[in-house]
Amino acid sequence: MAVFEYEFMQRAFWAGGLIGVIAPILGVYLMLRRQVLMADTLSHVSLAGVALGSVMNLDPVICGFAIAIIGALLVEQLRRNYLTYSEVPVAIIMTSGLALAVVLMSLKTNLSKTFSSYLFGSIVAVSDMQLWIMAAVCVIGLIFFIVLRRPLYNLTFDEETASIGGIQVKGLSFAFAVLTGMTVASAMPIVGVLLVSALIVLPAALALRLSRSFTAAILIAVVTGLIGIFSGLTTSYHLNTPPGGTIALILLVFLLIGISAQKLIGRYNRKRHRKERKQQRATLFIHSRENTPHEIQ
Repeated sequence: MAVFEYEFMQRAFWAGGLIGVIAPILGVYLMLRRQVLMADTLSHVSLAGVALGSVMNLDPVICGFAIAIIGALLVEQLRRNYLTYSEVPVAIIMTSGLALAVVLMSLKTNLSKTFSSYLFGSIVAVSDMQLWIMAAVCVIGLIFFIVLRRPLYNLTFDEETASIGGIQVKGLSFAFAVLTGMTVASAMPIVGVLLVSALIVLPAALALRLSRSFTAAILIAVVTGLIGIFSGLTTSYHLNTPPGGTIALILLVFLLIGISAQKLIGRYNRKRHRKERKQQRATLFIHSRENTPHEIQ
């Protein structure tokens, strides 16, 4: 294919494949833990890190990565201080990160082009170093989810029961928050800050809608994410559209198709069951008439 003739497209597909594996798995856990806005929050915090790195003449990628991890730890710590109001930590960190990013961006006037790629995603923005970071995040994430699958599963559905069962809830929660920050920061070059949550949430939303088991949800989310990323990158290349927005729209179409198909199948099954019940009642009525003795005149 002509798409793979260029080195930057090869890097983009490699990066998309790596993120497409780990981000949807993370999304399933975030949705089940009711923390879907955490991805959006950390993307804004990561943007502040990129701005800080540019202002201080440091590597923006490394700074964004580090600040995203710090933001994830702060969200988790604040979540434990606001147990009754779980949305408060997200609001605090999101507004703080966005405010810091705006202030830092105003200190340097030549950042508009650079930040455009971070905001909306850019195929050519994926460097070799970013690719290696994504590969490291993918490997770490897979090891984390495989090795800690059982305790993380228990933590996701009931923290109190997990704590009673001997699971180190606090440590595991902080480790999960760090992984979330790493994943969000590494996904920025592909989908951008504004749409990174779409890559994490939309495949998971479709998977949880269609699946009947936790393992099936993970598999459906990963397959959906990979197809959405690869088709989005290809479409973006041919139509010259922003890759982040293109990927997000394709994933949204997948979600709408899945919901519509599920509703149609459910409606068809309900009609079939009603028809079967009518047939059963008619059969029972006929049998009852046949087995009833005739009255003798």
